[in-house]
Amino acid sequence: MKFLGNVLAVIVGLFVFSILSFFLFFGLVGIIAASGEKEVSLNDNSILHLNLNGRTLVERTREDDYSFGGFGNPFGQEFNAGLVNLKKAIREAKSNDKIQGIYLNTGLIMAGQANLLELREELEDFKESGKFILAYDEAYTEGGYYLASVADEIYLNPLGGIDFNGLSSDAVFFKGLFEKIGVKPEIFRVGEFKSAVEPFILDKMSDANRLQTQFFLDDINNEMLKSVAESRGISLDSITLINDQMLVRRPADAVTYHLANSLKYEDEVHAILREKLGIEEDADIHTINATDLGSLASSKNITSRNRIAVILAEGEIVDGNADGVISSEKFAKEIRKARKDDDIKAIVLRVNSPGGSILASEVIWREMKKAQETKPVVVSMGEVAASGGYYISSPAGTIVAQPNTITGSIGIFGMWFNVQQLLNEKLGITTDVVSTGEFSDFMNPTRQLEEVERGIIQNSIEEGYETFISRVAEGRNMSPEAVKEVASGRVWTGNQAIERGLVDELGGLDRAIEIAVEKIDAGDDYRVIYYPTIKPWFEEFMSDFENNVQLKLIKAKLGDQYELYQQIEQVKKYQGIQVRLPMDINIK
Repeated sequence: MKFLGNVLAVIVGLFVFSILSFFLFFGLVGIIAASGEKEVSLNDNSILHLNLNGRTLVERTREDDYSFGGFGNPFGQEFNAGLVNLKKAIREAKSNDKIQGIYLNTGLIMAGQANLLELREELEDFKESGKFILAYDEAYTEGGYYLASVADEIYLNPLGGIDFNGLSSDAVFFKGLFEKIGVKPEIFRVGEFKSAVEPFILDKMSDANRLQTQFFLDDINNEMLKSVAESRGISLDSITLINDQMLVRRPADAVTYHLANSLKYEDEVHAILREKLGIEEDADIHTINATDLGSLASSKNITSRNRIAVILAEGEIVDGNADGVISSEKFAKEIRKARKDDDIKAIVLRVNSPGGSILASEVIWREMKKAQETKPVVVSMGEVAASGGYYISSPAGTIVAQPNTITGSIGIFGMWFNVQQLLNEKLGITTDVVSTGEFSDFMNPTRQLEEVERGIIQNSIEEGYETFISRVAEGRNMSPEAVKEVASGRVWTGNQAIERGLVDELGGLDRAIEIAVEKIDAGDDYRVIYYPTIKPWFEEFMSDFENNVQLKLIKAKLGDQYELYQQIEQVKKYQGIQVRLPMDINIK
């Protein structure tokens, strides 16, 4: 009977799953059909509504991103906001006479400081039109307020709050865990600041790591404070004191210290918007989102044969061919295609990466070098372009970074784990081996490494470091000795990197594109094309559906510990020699 009961349960489960799948499929078809038929219209006297609250700011999203298109979030996915897409919409809002201003919600945006600065600069440019920007939210993170501070007026919920107390960067250490479970890490590295391995061998930051972290964190925080002070009309000394002492502790403090204009509920903010638009108290406020407004923007010089290829390289650098990361096969192919395409006159590589595999970095570096020999190549560094991210940038003729970009970290490491104690003493498992040669079981994790094995690995690490140094020296026209003075795995901000010859100019992606246009002397006759191409929404949704469901389940179970889970998962990717940031920098 139990067997029959189980069979019946399976049959019922399959039936229910089939019914749900049927409705899901036709629901998706309906959404896609509706979006395909949708005609975007823009009313007179409208506002561009940029609701970035809770979104992750990435380089680019699809043009048919339904999270901005009015469909909401029907499947519980976390949608991103694309920097390229947002800037396109803001530019259209600046020039379009039907748009009167921007309503900005940024409170809990998830983004790095450099990308926030780039979006902030676009909003600053929008203000030159004389149109207004009004910001409102119930609560602001440090980054959310940094972006919102560009607005002419900032309103905060009467029971809300602003997190404005400086930046911090924390790290998680696993030494105690490994000691408890009987796992011994074996570490190989070059560079005193190359501290990506520290979480596995220490229980706190080394002095060198603390020094470099304090150095770049102070610079990033100062850059933010300068921008906020200028936008809010507060002296730099005053804003620094407010930030350092966390003087904004209650909602009313935000008004007292001029971080907010007033405390308002959202309906009261809407009333202010109606006043600005000159409409009646109960009249509808006509708004348009970034996706819809961006779709109305006309493409520039669509027939021009002077094309600038902007290749967006975002994520870890890994071997092979994979989506969502900088995979060597995929990006080498993109650079190669751009090099061989006669209509593409210059290449801009937009790098947003903490690094990864040295082999994958070398493969991409080779294509970058060959491209630079053929046509102008410019690198635009985003939030982070460090270690492997700097490796692949080094051949470019010009490197542009934001003042608060995280870059450098020219160093290298390798890591191996000895699980002998875990197996033998903790689990009662023993192993044995038969080999044909002296090194047939080279780096066998079930035993300690022999000294000769350690020597082989360390020599390989040191050779890799010298290769890294030579790549940078060649690309930056520096001597190897000069590169080593700023290398050793040390992290710099864009401000600090330009002083040390690692960056040529400060600016965002637009400045990098301008430099590329100047190099080919195209004037206004050029067109920008972004690569890699993005899959249509439905295709991407179906391919990622299973992963999204699994991710949601893990997040739901782990809650606040999800970040720790991510770091443990990250260790699985440390295969081969790595050129990565000294740690996963989490600034908040």
